[in-house]
Amino acid sequence: MGNKPTAKPTKSERTRAAILEAARELFMEFGYQAATVRDVAHRASIDPAMVIRYFGSKEELFARAASIRLNVPQLQVVDSQAIGETLVRHFLNLWEGPESSCGMTVLLRSAASNEFAAEKMREVFAAQVRPVVASVGDPATAARRAGLVSSQLLGLAMCRYILRLPPVVDLSQAEIVRAIGPTLQSYVMATDEDAMSKI
Repeated sequence: MGNKPTAKPTKSERTRAAILEAARELFMEFGYQAATVRDVAHRASIDPAMVIRYFGSKEELFARAASIRLNVPQLQVVDSQAIGETLVRHFLNLWEGPESSCGMTVLLRSAASNEFAAEKMREVFAAQVRPVVASVGDPATAARRAGLVSSQLLGLAMCRYILRLPPVVDLSQAEIVRAIGPTLQSYVMATDEDAMSKI
C-alpha cells in the first residue's frame, strides 16, 4: 500500500507560520523592545490586525516565537565523571547543531532589556535545568547549582552568539567542551559542604 499523501498546510496554518518566522527574525535582530507588531506584519506581508488575530498580543507572539525545549540529558544515566562535558556538548548542539533553533537567541537578546523576556528565560531554566541538576545531587542545593550552571551556559551563549566576541567565536566546540566542562562538572556535583565553602 502506498503512503497517504501529506495534507497541504491550510491558508491559516501558512499565515501563522509566516508570522512566527517574521517574529523570530525581528526579535533576534532587534530584541523584544524594538521589534513591533507592525514590523512583524510588514515582514510577513500581512495586515497588523492579522498578527493580533492569530496571537492576541505582542507578548503572546514573543512567547510562541521564543518557545524552546532544552531537552537536557537525564544525568542519572550519564557517567558521573562526564556530566559537565555532556552538558556543554548538549547545549552547543542545541545552539549550533542540525536541530538548532533561534528561540534561545531570541530570548537571550531580549532578556537583557525586557522584563517579560527575562521572566520567560527564568521560567525555561527553572523548569528544565533545575530538576535535572537536582536529580544528581542534594536537592537542598539544586537551585544554587542550577543557577551556576545556567550562568556559565548563558554567559557562553551571550559571548558567542549575541556579542560575538572574536576569541569566543573562534573556539571550536571541542575547545569549549574542554574549557567549560570541568567548571560545570564542579557545579553539578558539588556536595552541600562544597557548595557552601567553594561556590
